[in-house]
Amino acid sequence: MSDSPPRPPKPRDQLYASALASIVDFEFDEQVVGVFADMINRSVPGYSTVIKSLGVLAARYAQPDSRCYDLGCSLGAATLAMRQQIRQPNCRLVAVDNSPAMIQRCREHLQVATEAERVDLILADIEDVVIADASVVVMNFTLQFIAPERRAALLARIWRGLRPGGVLLLSEKIRLQPEADNALLTEWHHDFKRANGYSDLEISQKRSALEQVMRPDTLDTHRQRLTSAGYRRVQPWFQCFNFASLVAFK
Repeated sequence: MSDSPPRPPKPRDQLYASALASIVDFEFDEQVVGVFADMINRSVPGYSTVIKSLGVLAARYAQPDSRCYDLGCSLGAATLAMRQQIRQPNCRLVAVDNSPAMIQRCREHLQVATEAERVDLILADIEDVVIADASVVVMNFTLQFIAPERRAALLARIWRGLRPGGVLLLSEKIRLQPEADNALLTEWHHDFKRANGYSDLEISQKRSALEQVMRPDTLDTHRQRLTSAGYRRVQPWFQCFNFASLVAFK
């Protein structure tokens, strides 16, 4: 038996549990950060599988003496998964987020895991960060928050910063075509959230808060944009309802 004290329960997401007089655009502020671990696990189907698999994939494609980036690192789940799995020598992890509250909480998580000295934490907009000498770049449900007209330029900049043989690991909420398919998978996603304890009010209010800040693309759009940016191959490896993960190879 372990003598370690039990971990305190994660704060539960109840940000949209009461009717709001007005719904403002969703942002990663201190309120969201405080409940984010609960929120993302109850909202994104397959999230734990994606995180674990990102570590496995990063370990396969990480190159010695390179950088591995986590763009939009939030609490650092993907950063930790990569750090735990990568065995190549002299790989430096670079975790970037534009939310001060997220960066602070990520720093706390890394310190608990005794990994802080092996990761560069950067508070910045990912569109302003120089990508250089990279073998792995992770964007885990991040691109969908970038304005659609700026996504191609960001992906091309990542491509230029990747070494030959490097990879971009991209996970996104996706939009289905035709619209009937999109509506069906959206309902399945809502069923998933109900099964995890969210009410119809919570689902509706959060959806309204996200409408103007999260713009999902179709898988075909992702493929075309990545191919146009220079990636030689795009391989989907996971999909659960309307959430998907891809590997793009340089």
